[in-house]
Amino acid sequence: MTRPLRVGIVGSGPAGIYAADLLTKDETLAAAGTPLSIDILDKLPAPYGLVRYGVAPDHPRIKQIQGALHKILDKPQIRFLGNVEYGVDLKLEDLRRHYDAVIFATGSDRDRPLDIPGIDLPGSHGAADFVFWYDSHPDVPDSWKVDGTSVAVLGAGNVAVDVARILAKHADDLLETDITDNVHRDLLDKRITDVHVFARRGIAQGKFTPMELRELDKQPGVEVIVYPEEFDLDEASLAAIEDSNQIKTNVKVLQNWAIRDPRGESRRLHLHFLQRPVEVLGPDRVTGLRTERMELDGTGNSRGTGEFLDYEVQAVYRAIGYLGSPLADLPFDEDRGVVPNEGGRVLDIEDKPMPGVYATGWIKRGPVGLIGHTKGDALETVGNLVADRDAFSPAADPDPESFTRLLHERGVPFTTWDGWKRLEAHEESLGESRGRKRVKVLSRDEMTRICREEV
Repeated sequence: MTRPLRVGIVGSGPAGIYAADLLTKDETLAAAGTPLSIDILDKLPAPYGLVRYGVAPDHPRIKQIQGALHKILDKPQIRFLGNVEYGVDLKLEDLRRHYDAVIFATGSDRDRPLDIPGIDLPGSHGAADFVFWYDSHPDVPDSWKVDGTSVAVLGAGNVAVDVARILAKHADDLLETDITDNVHRDLLDKRITDVHVFARRGIAQGKFTPMELRELDKQPGVEVIVYPEEFDLDEASLAAIEDSNQIKTNVKVLQNWAIRDPRGESRRLHLHFLQRPVEVLGPDRVTGLRTERMELDGTGNSRGTGEFLDYEVQAVYRAIGYLGSPLADLPFDEDRGVVPNEGGRVLDIEDKPMPGVYATGWIKRGPVGLIGHTKGDALETVGNLVADRDAFSPAADPDPESFTRLLHERGVPFTTWDGWKRLEAHEESLGESRGRKRVKVLSRDEMTRICREEV
């Protein structure tokens, strides 16, 4: 192939950007003298996906990953095209016409359901909706009524910890972040005094990282409370502590919190272990949560004891995992929330690889691991793509300008990398006027106008 290898990547979060980076560094392609032309498409006007719209605003260290992603998107072989939605603006046949290979990196954007009575009552929420709201995602409502004085968070991972921290935190302590005025206003109105986090298993089975856990205890005016009677360590737990420094650290932190004296803060964040939610209570909206006390079974898993407890809460936030969303023209595993694949090669309904179609990141393997884990994931997918390149059906119309003409013809107001730089500079100027690094632009239309210099 004398022309550049054309690759389209759907999704500009870390998974998609890392895949593009690995393609530009691939030694096999370099040795063969194969040039590259990569387009990264995203349904949002701005890049970075989860880093921009999934990481809590009070995690500036994690958001610094944007700097590394920025350097990758600056590479001459890579072109960013935002505000382009796969399945709405484009079909798979459009991508296959313009690209030799396509990688889907669309992530996981839906809450995993929890099938218990009352879960659909008003006041019961999925964590994804709340996270997108406080991260000012342009496609969700710009207001959120934070109800009640006591709320429950279900889950034992980093998302559950983030949600609990934002609910407990004093709103003014977020003013140094990039939150928008509407988020600060609604959080300022909240009357929450108690946040209860419920984990089905024990202290050694929590999926949160030590950094996330410790940050719960660094909030002014918020006291973390744990209950020694809910601590249990079976044989599998003890083995896990010995094998994992992360688990060992988490257990030590929790045990230290359990034996310290109360501080008497105005807000309390309660961590409950070995309690399984069995019913959300209330006649017409959330008034409580019923849990079953659990016990470890020796393998690190838990089983019910038949003892139930009721908690008076006015809202429930479900953070028990994410699922990906189905993609047009591709098979989908609804139970796992992923595109069926083998090593990143997307499989059709007969479990055979679809030529030139790949997946990476959470849409490939599910929402497991931290942002950095997507690098290894992308390495496998890119390796298989490169190995398959001689078997591709070449793109019928590989000219990059032909693809953007198609977007123009369809009336798609797409954004570009230069446009994002304009939006980024605008957000930084908004932040500078308030003594902050940046303040996000909330409206999709305004984002698009700034990117396209239509203001």
